[in-house]
Amino acid sequence: MGRKIKWGILSTATIAVEQVIPAIQQSSNGEVYAVASSSGKAADVAEQFHIPNFYESYEELLKDSSIEAVYIPLPNNSHYEWTIKAARAKKHVLCEKPAALDPKKVEEMILACKNNGVIFMEGFMYRFHPQHKKVKELLTEKVIGDIKMVRAYFSFYMEDRVGNIRLNPNLGGGALYDIGCYCINSIRYILGTEPLNMAILGDMNPDGVDTSAAAVMLFPGNVYTAFMCSFDATLKHEYEIIGTKGTIRVPYAYRPDLNAGNGMVQIYLDNEYKEFIINGDQYLLEVEHFADCIINNREPSYTGEDSLANLKVIDSLIEKLTNQPVQ
Repeated sequence: MGRKIKWGILSTATIAVEQVIPAIQQSSNGEVYAVASSSGKAADVAEQFHIPNFYESYEELLKDSSIEAVYIPLPNNSHYEWTIKAARAKKHVLCEKPAALDPKKVEEMILACKNNGVIFMEGFMYRFHPQHKKVKELLTEKVIGDIKMVRAYFSFYMEDRVGNIRLNPNLGGGALYDIGCYCINSIRYILGTEPLNMAILGDMNPDGVDTSAAAVMLFPGNVYTAFMCSFDATLKHEYEIIGTKGTIRVPYAYRPDLNAGNGMVQIYLDNEYKEFIINGDQYLLEVEHFADCIINNREPSYTGEDSLANLKVIDSLIEKLTNQPVQ
């Protein structure tokens, strides 16, 4: 029996309860040792998942010397504070995306973790699904020739909007932070470079939170990219890579877990169509990778520097969006 990392969960957020706690409990190298909540739900969640310890405050959890790693699914505006506090408490940090709301804060988070000898990783779980590795292999093999365009979409129709933290400007709400970040991340991942120029249009609600946005970005080599994200459209989460010889489409790019873990990579050539069905549990693969990095003292495949680069693009787009002319 190999070593198992003892995890603490900072919050009883939906993503923790529905996705990450079950993933850690299924993992080969981790266990949920404690959960904390400021809303009084810690005891109920601990009972539900048979978690041995619970705390009524995040500070109490961080004082527990048995805990080696924490998962932070708090509202976006709290990621910075609790990552810094966790690092100072010598806990490795898996933090939900976006890492923070300001690139300078992400730099501080990375530095705090480095200075305290702990590992930091932003929770872009989609990157751990094996369908994206297949895409990279196909691109390396030049199956569709040279990349000329990339398009990405992530949307879902938000039914319950009253009190939803995704629409709260004080908590870092907005479609760009919540789902547009995936589109940006995947485009950068596919191309392996950073945008040279960008433009954006979007809808803002009365509180100044973006509910839909569409952006174009120019990358080195005259590669044009576009993405759309929205809380006002049906569920769509895919990207498409258009080359000189064909197209690769990934229709379940960001949430293959909603398709029983089945990712799909489609290749369209002039007179040929190929399709690969690739199964994987992206949340399980994410937490196992992170725990493996702790056990073997190595850097995650998705680095803090990559997180910082991603947020710089988001930050630039949000600045352009908030300064767009009023329609």
